[in-house]
Amino acid sequence: MLLVLFVSIRTYAQSIERWLSIPLKKQMFQAMPALSWEALSSSNSEDIEINPKDLDQTIDGFGYTLTGGSAHLIQSLATPIKKELLLELFGKSNNRLGLSIIRISIGASDLDEKVFSYNDLGPGETDLTLSRFSLEEDKKALIPLLKEILKINPEIKILATPWSPPVWMKDNHSSQGGQLLPKYYRVYARYFLKYIQEMKKQGITIYAVTPQNEPLHPGNNPSLYMPAEEQLIFIRDHLGPTFKNKGIKTKIICFDHNCDHPDYPIHILNDPKASQYIDGSAFHLYNGDISALAQVRTKHPNKNLYFTEQWTGAKGEFAGDFMWHIKNVVIGAMNQGSKTALEWNLANNRQLGPHTPGGCTECLGALTISDQIERNVAYYILAQASRFIPANSQRIKLKQVPGLAYVAVKRPDNKISLLVQNENKESKQLSIKYLHKAVKLDLPASSVSTFIFKL
Repeated sequence: MLLVLFVSIRTYAQSIERWLSIPLKKQMFQAMPALSWEALSSSNSEDIEINPKDLDQTIDGFGYTLTGGSAHLIQSLATPIKKELLLELFGKSNNRLGLSIIRISIGASDLDEKVFSYNDLGPGETDLTLSRFSLEEDKKALIPLLKEILKINPEIKILATPWSPPVWMKDNHSSQGGQLLPKYYRVYARYFLKYIQEMKKQGITIYAVTPQNEPLHPGNNPSLYMPAEEQLIFIRDHLGPTFKNKGIKTKIICFDHNCDHPDYPIHILNDPKASQYIDGSAFHLYNGDISALAQVRTKHPNKNLYFTEQWTGAKGEFAGDFMWHIKNVVIGAMNQGSKTALEWNLANNRQLGPHTPGGCTECLGALTISDQIERNVAYYILAQASRFIPANSQRIKLKQVPGLAYVAVKRPDNKISLLVQNENKESKQLSIKYLHKAVKLDLPASSVSTFIFKL
């Protein structure tokens, strides 16, 4: 059973709003009777004490990958339905999700209906000047949809990453696997530059790029194998200097793969010439443990961390997936220092497409779009956080209590949001303490609770 509580306090005497979610029953975000603060009369070692002055990283926010397939499906909706859906996802008022970051692919991802780059040529051809560079494929759905989203939230951050370079730059001349030929490092850096410049002409600012999606997974289609030393050289000698020389402010984020290889970003960041161009490192969690983020932060505390992808599968179980993702992707990633928590694909059809030949056949989008719109578990995972933790919140450092997982932030509106997960099979009793006040709680078994109060 999953429970969600939200607490809102405008003065110390005012009531505390509560909200309840029970994923086993798929009863999400239920309004509950209000609670009230009380004078602190006793102390328990398991109480959660809030000190809003003990702040850590700023949160960029929560979002999904807007794949080309997602964009085509959403664009196919009738205009009034599409407009309301985009407001629901990206609007900031009322019960909107308030998503504040989008990840997109540079060229095709495996959840596009076909493989493409922005510089596809015939066999044996090259284009060292990138004179045939074109965004035409993205102009069909992705770019128009991004423009509509930007009208709703002009401040939304857009993170872009390639699944593969153009095949003529690769040693195997295939969209799947292979490595980037060193003789094309410089032209590939200019490919990134041209992409950012051409998107800017469309009114779309790219906030950050990663050099490669899942660089240690060459089995996808499209994909590229890019070991750490190759990414280091590419950033240090080509991508970083190209951005600097052209005055590009887009951030470079390295790695963008699983938590079982924290050595990868550490190796790159250990090089001072490469590190000067890098904002931080990005992670997925298909292997490893979320604590890998803290390992990288310990070695390089001046570099940011980003959690950029985690899928939910069509064969998964709603409540179990919800609990795992809340613990690891939302609470876990933020507590390890991440500025973001992103789930994978925003939308699919009933056949779990579109996808490329060899692309993911079991990835369940946050939305299933057919003759109606179904909201799946990934929708609720991020709604749990994005509705109540807006961009530019700051994480509050908290002493952790055994048997619980929780994270707190100080929001820009001077309120505090606290998200608490009780994975135990029994209910848990404790208090939230702030200054000389406390609120007593009974957290049901297998539950998640969120509290919001004003300073």
